[in-house]
Amino acid sequence: MDYAIIRMGGKQYRVREGETLLVDRLKVEEGESFAPEVLLGADGTAVTATIVAHERGPKIRIGKYKRRTGYRRHNGFRSSLTRIRIESLGGTQDAAPRAKAAPKAKAAPAPTPAAEAAPAAATAGLPEGYEGMTVAQITAGAKTWDHEALEAALEHERGHADRKGAVAALESALAKEG
Repeated sequence: MDYAIIRMGGKQYRVREGETLLVDRLKVEEGESFAPEVLLGADGTAVTATIVAHERGPKIRIGKYKRRTGYRRHNGFRSSLTRIRIESLGGTQDAAPRAKAAPKAKAAPAPTPAAEAAPAAATAGLPEGYEGMTVAQITAGAKTWDHEALEAALEHERGHADRKGAVAALESALAKEG
């Protein structure tokens, strides 16, 4: 693919290697290179761009007028722009410098005391394959499980996953039995 689509400043641009374009002002110094976010390109394509200059756009005149009152107001506006040159299209995104910092990984939640107390005992009475079940599968299966399996599953949910839907389904199944 000889072009890529990048996003900068909430707008999308179709770019090719070697071309220059005007974009909204960027907080990067002149002469520095950066890697904009690539939306479309070959798998893992990275785009490298260099700031050529910071410029201001053409003046736009704004006029207000109300008839028969003598009310006239004029105002002007010049947008702040940055001229960039696309240096390279290709390579992988891992090799190019990133425009944004990578999101921080979330820390794993600390295990609850109930989970640490008896991990082997909690899995003993669980129905087969319980750890991989979704809430919908637990809700459907709770109708057919025996009392010991329901209690073991409820203890497992409170100690490990604590999924509200699964806990509610298991509690209602236990209430119907008792």
